[in-house]
Amino acid sequence: MKKNMFDFSERLKGLRNNMGITQSDLAKRLSLTRASVNAWEMGLSVPSTPVIVELAMLFNVSTDYLLGLDSNITISTDSLTEKEIAVIMNMIDCLKDAKKACR
Repeated sequence: MKKNMFDFSERLKGLRNNMGITQSDLAKRLSLTRASVNAWEMGLSVPSTPVIVELAMLFNVSTDYLLGLDSNITISTDSLTEKEIAVIMNMIDCLKDAKKACR
């Protein structure tokens, strides 16, 4: 269980940093204190289930990913056009096979 708590704290901090927001910014969005966010990122505590769901929605990741139960990040394509999805799929194919010439 400690491993998942570590995964959660590291993933939360990474997602927050990638979004470019401070602990205070995140706390305000959740109507909580910065101390709560800091405690989560230090691995001292974990948020309640409703807050975990809210965090997953905010960062556009699954709760399983956030909790360290799944290492896969999913990308929502709901707001993308077919052409944009095709570009992303092409990029994924290129990354899977580094020898393939990308166009």
